[in-house]
Amino acid sequence: QVQLVESGGGLVQAGGSLKLTCAASGHTFSRYVMGWFRQAPGKEREFVAGVGWTAWRTYYADSVKGRFTISRNNPRNTVDLEMNSLKPEDTAVYFCAAGSPPSEIATSRADYDYWGQGTQVTVSS
Repeated sequence: QVQLVESGGGLVQAGGSLKLTCAASGHTFSRYVMGWFRQAPGKEREFVAGVGWTAWRTYYADSVKGRFTISRNNPRNTVDLEMNSLKPEDTAVYFCAAGSPPSEIATSRADYDYWGQGTQVTVSS
């Protein structure tokens, strides 16, 4: 079992940057695909970015491609989401997730078994 704790959210002006960190407990972190999702008020939770078991396979939602970067550090059991050129529409609660899907590329909520409690990101215009 994995426990996930997000940190790094906050309030930022449009065009600014934030870095989110997800810290995972457990000894099997490197076996999990890790992802970031977000949920805005009144909207469904949506995929943002994911990283495979190794650090090199990363993938992004079209809405954040070129602005966000996901990375993982297996020895430290962490996964980061660096967010640049933030827009008001990026405002949401951001969730870290871990899963064991058959493929390293996992963009569906159903691919993930463990979730953090979420951290609020607010981008002002």
